[in-house]
Amino acid sequence: MNDVLMAVLVMAGITYAIRLVPIAFFTRRIQSRFVKSFLFYTPFAVLGAMTFPSILYSTGNIYFSLAGTCAAVIMAYYEKGLFKVALSAVSVAALFGWMFW
Repeated sequence: MNDVLMAVLVMAGITYAIRLVPIAFFTRRIQSRFVKSFLFYTPFAVLGAMTFPSILYSTGNIYFSLAGTCAAVIMAYYEKGLFKVALSAVSVAALFGWMFW
């Protein structure tokens, strides 16, 4: 039980430090366009890097997953809503799985 409590305390300390350091050290507004754009796009890049491999292996067949991904990219390109994009990706992957399995 002590190990679990210690792990929770360490994780809480790290999470708190990550939030505290920027507030403590960056008191002025960030003027650099590069730093601003880096900080703006970092969450999207990390989310993409974390989810994309899972997308490709979600169906058990990479080709069905690629078909669903292509459908989602096409729907997103035409600026459809999140629900329509997700529904089209799932539908195309399921349809390919039904047709070719």
